[in-house]
Amino acid sequence: MSEQQYLWAPTPDKPKRGRVWLIVLLAVVALLIVGGVLWAFLRPGAPVADPTSSTSASPSASASPTPSTSPTSEPTPTDPPVTSPPPPPAPDLGAFRDSVSPVLADAQRGLQIVRESDPQEAVQNVGLLQEDAGRLAEVISPSSIASRWSSALDTYAKSLQSLRSAYEGGTSAEGPLSDATNALKSLNDIVAGR
Repeated sequence: MSEQQYLWAPTPDKPKRGRVWLIVLLAVVALLIVGGVLWAFLRPGAPVADPTSSTSASPSASASPTPSTSPTSEPTPTDPPVTSPPPPPAPDLGAFRDSVSPVLADAQRGLQIVRESDPQEAVQNVGLLQEDAGRLAEVISPSSIASRWSSALDTYAKSLQSLRSAYEGGTSAEGPLSDATNALKSLNDIVAGR
């Protein structure tokens, strides 16, 4: 019986070196494929840009005078004309009002907060109002109010700068604060159609 047990006992596994070589071979093939794809797209010497648009190939004008009196006509590469996109159309007054009214309302609250703040906080709050004024300057105004809006917005921005300077300098800010409030009222009047 001991002999039968020996016959049925499992045999020790042989090392599977074939699998290791197969894995190594597949890894090398994968690297070769990736390298080939990268070389196809990024190969050295491939033209990056159209050579006719290069300005370095055009002849430069010489500083010395040429002995010939007739002008020579050499073909020079011409760049295509640069066209800028057309400016966006000016909105109607209703759309403009909808876009600037929230910022103007925030400015009204901001000036009230500036009035109630200590000088250091007031400088920070005026800085925020100046950023909002910059955003207002980026909004395209209707052509019917464009000149009035631009002028009033410029006055408002200057009054905010004066207000900030007053708080930074430690001088009385009542006059500049009143000027900024009046300039903001002018902007609101323009938007309201008054």
